[in-house]
This record gives sequence, structure tokens and C-alpha cells, in this order.
Amino acid sequence: MIARKMNGAGNRFILIDVRGQAGLLEIGAETVRHWARQHAFDQLLALEDSDTGDAFMRIWNADGDEVGACGNGTRAAGWVLLQESGAETVAVATAGGLLFASQAGQMQVSVDMGAPRLDWQDIPLSREMDTREMDVSFEAAGLVIDRPGAVNMGNPHAVFFIRDVETFPVDRLGPEVELDPVFPERVNASFAQIYDRRHIRLRVWERGVGITLACGTAACATLVAAHRRGLADRQASIMADGGELHIEWREQDNHIIMTGPVEDEGEIHLSTGTAR
Repeated sequence: MIARKMNGAGNRFILIDVRGQAGLLEIGAETVRHWARQHAFDQLLALEDSDTGDAFMRIWNADGDEVGACGNGTRAAGWVLLQESGAETVAVATAGGLLFASQAGQMQVSVDMGAPRLDWQDIPLSREMDTREMDVSFEAAGLVIDRPGAVNMGNPHAVFFIRDVETFPVDRLGPEVELDPVFPERVNASFAQIYDRRHIRLRVWERGVGITLACGTAACATLVAAHRRGLADRQASIMADGGELHIEWREQDNHIIMTGPVEDEGEIHLSTGTAR
């Protein structure tokens, strides 16, 4: 199977285009894990036919779980559809809703990610609490962190604000947060350091993946959580390990606009021998 290897601010993807090939894509979790071991991606993306958008994008994390949203993946898929169509804007249908991608410069794509969901039931959480400052704490490596903000951007996020993200043990705290029972669907854990009201440093532990160089929905969730705490303006540069994303939370319609780079690294071949 021919696929395309792509990168969005360090977020690594394999994209398969199966439009017009109904029934071809029957992929089990073991197959996704097998391909991830071979090609070291964070998410597998598949473009399928859609009645509502220019294409429907299915998303699997590297552990084989299918998920509803991937911000940088939407930008990567959007770039493919923009190049193909020559249009100014394309619509990418996902399990998390219809998203609109547009060209924002040379190899730069913006995506309207829609409105964040902030109610505790929408994250979801296992019990009612204030999502601006959750009444929970976590401990690992001799450190205690507490009161994260919770935001759903098509997938659930917990955002912690810390003093020094560079030395913070994301590899130890991340899995503890991801698997805590307060998050019944698991959660993406973001660790953010506020430089100033328009610059935020971010490291991310993604559920089902681990530490990633970037995560688009986490960048969106981080700005929302920071603004709700009074720590940031409604737009800021979010600096992840792999690159920088510009996030704006528009006041007029409550939508979040994410802009950042896309790299097309060329075609690869995926063995279908382990597909189920």
C-alpha cells in the first residue's frame, strides 16, 4: 500500500488515501502498531470519501486506538486536499466534526478547529468539577502537580502550568495522568510554561503515543486553559519541541484557529501482510 509520510511542527504522520476504494481499509490495532514500529509515526491518517466534506479523515494513534481529532494531522490532510484542488479552503470531515483548512503561506496551513468544549461531561471527567482548575493532583518522581485545566478539542486534554518545562519529568508524570480514573477515556497531558501572555512553551504526553514533538489539539487546549486562568491573551505562539504553532481563540465566534508548518516527506510503502 502506497502512503505519504508527513510532518506538522514535528508531529509525525503516515497518510493513506483510499478515496474511491470502498471497503479497502479494514485495519486492526495490531496492524497500526506494526506500521508504527516500522515507520515511527505518531498518528496514522486515512482519507476516505465523504458526503459532507472534501474528504473524511480517520485517525489512529500509534498504539492502534482510533481517535476523533488530530489538529496537526488535519493541517497535513488539509495541505494534500488544498494542493489537489487548488481551492482556498477545504473541508475535512472527522469523527470530531467538520474542520476547515486554508493556505496560510508557503507550506503553512490554518485550520478552524471549532469551539472548545469545557463542561466536565464533555471532557469527559468521571465526576463533576470545575474544568478551569480541576480539584485533582498527581505525584511522580518526587513531584506533585495539581489543578490542571481540562479542555476537549475533539479529544480530551489536561493542561498543567509549571515553572520549568525543560527539566520537568514528562515521561513519568504523563502516563500517570493519562491513565487516572478521573479521565474515563484517558487523556492527553500537556505541561506548559508561560513565558509571557503571547508566548508559551509546551511539552506533551499524548494518550496512546507517549511524548510527541508537537500536538495541535494540545496547543489549542493550552491556549484556552491559559486564557481562562488569566495567564495569556486570546492568541499566542505555542512552542513545542518540534516547532511553533500560532493559536487564536476568536472572541466573535468562540472558534480556535491553528496555524503552522507542514512538511511532505514523500511516499513510502506499507506492507499489508498484518492487516486484519
